[in-house]
Amino acid sequence: MNSMGLALAVLGAVSASLFAGIGSAKGVGLVGEAASGVVSVDPNKFSKVLILQLLPGTQGLYGLLTAILLLSRIGVIGGNAVELTTAQGLMFLGASLPIAIVGLFSGIAQGRTAAAGVGITAKKPEHNGKGIIMSAMVETYAILALLVSILLIYNIAI
Repeated sequence: MNSMGLALAVLGAVSASLFAGIGSAKGVGLVGEAASGVVSVDPNKFSKVLILQLLPGTQGLYGLLTAILLLSRIGVIGGNAVELTTAQGLMFLGASLPIAIVGLFSGIAQGRTAAAGVGITAKKPEHNGKGIIMSAMVETYAILALLVSILLIYNIAI
């Protein structure tokens, strides 16, 4: 078995989970900081700002999903790892990069946008939905990256 090919594919799974998770953690943290100030003044706004805080967390979930699908595809999950050439391993690594990179940057960008939405909620709680919609627009690009990664993972011949 070519252990280099398998190692590269596993590195792809790790990258998808790691970088998208970092983006989500940073984004959720940014919103949490903004939301804490609002809730300390008006605890009744907790549910409105919580929704905004949850939004940047999805990139981490997309990275985790990509990692699970990749590990399943190469047989690491299930106990029967397939033999991969170095080229195949590189392809799996490359397939993980869309969600890894976009997840990192969009998680942070979505966090900033959602934090601004917390500001809207603080001043005009009835306009909370506008902050959610603006934040959700950033999500579009994470979803597209997830789709590209999944399509690539399932179209690599093994």
